[in-house]
Amino acid sequence: MTTGEVEAAAAVPRVVAILSSLLQRVAERNDAAAAAGEADVPMRRQEEAAAVSAFQGLTKPAISIGGYLERIFRFANCSPSCYVVAYIYLDRFLRRRPALAVDSFNVHRLLITSVLTAVKFVDDICYNNAYFARVGGISLMEMNYLEVDFLFGIAFDLNVTPAAFASYCAVLQSEMAYLEQPPAVDLPRLHCCPSDQDDAGCHHKQQQQQQQQHQLAV
Repeated sequence: MTTGEVEAAAAVPRVVAILSSLLQRVAERNDAAAAAGEADVPMRRQEEAAAVSAFQGLTKPAISIGGYLERIFRFANCSPSCYVVAYIYLDRFLRRRPALAVDSFNVHRLLITSVLTAVKFVDDICYNNAYFARVGGISLMEMNYLEVDFLFGIAFDLNVTPAAFASYCAVLQSEMAYLEQPPAVDLPRLHCCPSDQDDAGCHHKQQQQQQQQHQLAV
């Protein structure tokens, strides 16, 4: 690896690697569950897939989840906070659509759409949908449709309280601990954070919030 490649790799925020690792394990688990259950309930799986076909692809993208997130980071210039907010939006979306399981056929579309939604809400300056469509490898028409479907899927609930942000940062930090010591922590589900209505119990002190954000952005 050249010096330039090392510097480029170091420039990627830690939250990108953490989020990609978490989603990779969730997708692999759901891929295995789907493969094991296809022989028993093929019709039910087909009906569920049809119901969530907006994000469901016909084939698995060649690019990995980690590579896809790094591509988004390098070309979209999103702030590190956007990836935490995108994770929050994705969790809200999946809570409202329990029939949708994150797998290798839909995770890329879910990622580009959640990041697009987050960057528009969090960052002062962002690229338009046409640019994000090129970054994500989809058409502008599909990007627009996915964005609308995603917004209705979360009921336009875009606000993120500091307590909610801190609680999701804590989940990502737990994933970071898993990466460093795999046997110590296990996160079997993506839905591992409370809703905003229940986030009072997850409130952290301001200093802890700042420390978490700094660790994820490094």
